[in-house]
Amino acid sequence: MIKIIDLFAGIGGIRKGFEIAFKGNVECVLTSEIDKYAIETYKANYGDSCLCGDIKSIHEKDVPDHDILLAGFPCQPFSQAGLKKGFNDTRGTLFFDIERILIEKQPKAFLLENVKQLRTHDNGNTLKTIIKHLEDAGYKVFYEVLAAKDFGVPQNRERIMIVGFLDHNINFEFPKPRNIKTCVGDILEKNVSSSYTISDRLWAGHQRRKIQNKLNGKGFGYGLFNANSAYTNTISARYYKDGSEILIEQKNKNPRKITPREAARLQGFPEDFIIDKVSNAQAYKQFGNSVCVPVIAAVAEQIKNSLMCN
Repeated sequence: MIKIIDLFAGIGGIRKGFEIAFKGNVECVLTSEIDKYAIETYKANYGDSCLCGDIKSIHEKDVPDHDILLAGFPCQPFSQAGLKKGFNDTRGTLFFDIERILIEKQPKAFLLENVKQLRTHDNGNTLKTIIKHLEDAGYKVFYEVLAAKDFGVPQNRERIMIVGFLDHNINFEFPKPRNIKTCVGDILEKNVSSSYTISDRLWAGHQRRKIQNKLNGKGFGYGLFNANSAYTNTISARYYKDGSEILIEQKNKNPRKITPREAARLQGFPEDFIIDKVSNAQAYKQFGNSVCVPVIAAVAEQIKNSLMCN
């Protein structure tokens, strides 16, 4: 049984990926999350036996022993603070909470997930700072940007994965694209309530903004897809506001937003994942903030193989 801790856990997408890869042989000994709505969804799916609230209030010595640390940590531009101090200080950032636990508990491995832009933030200095601190904590570190659409999910979502091992003899390789053909129709529900169809006013606003953005050279605007589309745009935490990044075509009607269940499928969550303990708005926010489960499962499988071979 592999013991994990789940930091900045959200609704437990990273944990879910590891449970899939390790075939359920995972024991979560600590979960940290502060959003009360995310906690409701997390409890509905995993129970509340290991929920511990804000990681900033937990001393690293009180963190249970574990084999793998998991964290989809928020990307804060702490490099500016680091710049003033020669990149020697991460205190005051949420990354510091990961760092202090790694130093104290020395788990065998970790997986950190973040937005793709972390790789280029502050001309790459932010990522260099993170890698340096992880290496100073004793780890051999690997990182790669992976796309959801390469792992059987019809979403163009790219995220950086940072993996580290205490054993420096491990030569980790990230999973290769699965080359699974996808289409948006795979995640669409058959009968969808008309309440998801956007209003004339909202549709007109989307079209107007797209024209204006094109004239301004921004290139941003709504994204319109159908069942035959290979994949959608990235779903974001703001999807609940107007659904502009992912709209589904409808015959003789305005486009519609995807449903919360479709959002769950777009992130690769299993059908039995409970999503109805919160409002639709909160569900959209949660899935937009979460991870693509099949991508995590593929990385976790590689981590498992690496640990077993050494």
